[in-house]
Formats: sequence, structure tokens, C-alpha cells
Amino acid sequence: MGMTNEGERPPGPPPTGAAFLLAQLGAHAAGLFAERLAELDLTPPQGGLLRLLADSPGRSQRELADDLGMPPSRFVAFADELEERGLIERRRNPVDRRLYAVHLTDEGGKLLEGLWKVGAEHERRLTDGLSEQERDQLTALLRRLADRQGLSPGVHPGFRSVRAERTGRGGGRRKGTPTDGADADTAP
Repeated sequence: MGMTNEGERPPGPPPTGAAFLLAQLGAHAAGLFAERLAELDLTPPQGGLLRLLADSPGRSQRELADDLGMPPSRFVAFADELEERGLIERRRNPVDRRLYAVHLTDEGGKLLEGLWKVGAEHERRLTDGLSEQERDQLTALLRRLADRQGLSPGVHPGFRSVRAERTGRGGGRRKGTPTDGADADTAP
């Protein structure tokens, strides 16, 4: 079906391609997931950090900031809030005492269990109209597209824009915490 007159579209809704549908579903899914995580008093980036720490505990702040695609200067304040809540802890790195290794606490592990449940329910609800085989096929196709675009597995690209804003749990920056990325790994 072509154009009716030059510059006019045919009647009906505009055609949508795969890129638009991916963006539309992605925005919808991200919004729903954020709402569900809010019930756990978490933001998606906070949930992402907890997941990273569960998979590989003891990593440096700089490594974690890099994995999340977040500037190290933002990561310090971002991690401060989770530490103040007792969900993560910084320990001296046994190999290089100038650095801090970040770990989940027992409380953080318990909250992570709730995060897994929320994630599983979110997945189930978003793919409700598909068979198991179709879900597997869709996941494989999307993974292939994400790999082709150079996206980090398991890391939402929106984390790059995370600000070090506080939610009111104790105010501003912790005393002695650096604000620039150069010494982000040496912050207590």
C-alpha cells in the first residue's frame, strides 16, 4: 500500500517496525519493573548492583561502576545509601589495602531474594501471551541483538544516567567520602 498523494500517508495507524516495538516494550517494562521494585524500597540501579554483588562479591567500586556504566564519582554516593541501609558493606581489599571490596550483607542477600521473586513475576507477566518455546525463542533473538549492539549482559543501559541523589535516608555525602572518580576506590 503506497502513499495516496505525495506526502500523505495511507489511512490507518502508522506502520511500526521492530526497533519501535522494542523501544515501546522496553519503556513499558522498565516502568513496570521500577514500580514493582519500589515495593521493596529499591530502584532498578540499586537492584542491579545487588545482582552484580551476588554474582561476583568483593569487586572494587571502580569495577562495579564500570560494569554499571556509571561514573565512579556517582557510584560512591550511590553505594553510600545502600551501605547506610545495611545492604552492602565495603571491606579492605586483602590484596591491595588502598582499595575497598564491596560485598552484600546478610540483609542485602535477604532483599535480593525478594528481588528475584519480583523479577520472575515481572518476566511471567510480560511474556504471558507466549508459549514456553516462544519465550525461549524471543529471549535468544533479543540476546543476539543485544550482543550485536555490544550491550553488557544483565546491565541496563539506563544506569549510565544514575545520579548520586539521595532519597532522604541520612542526608548528603558521608564524611570522608571522595566526590571525584580518581579516588573512588579508596572511600570508606
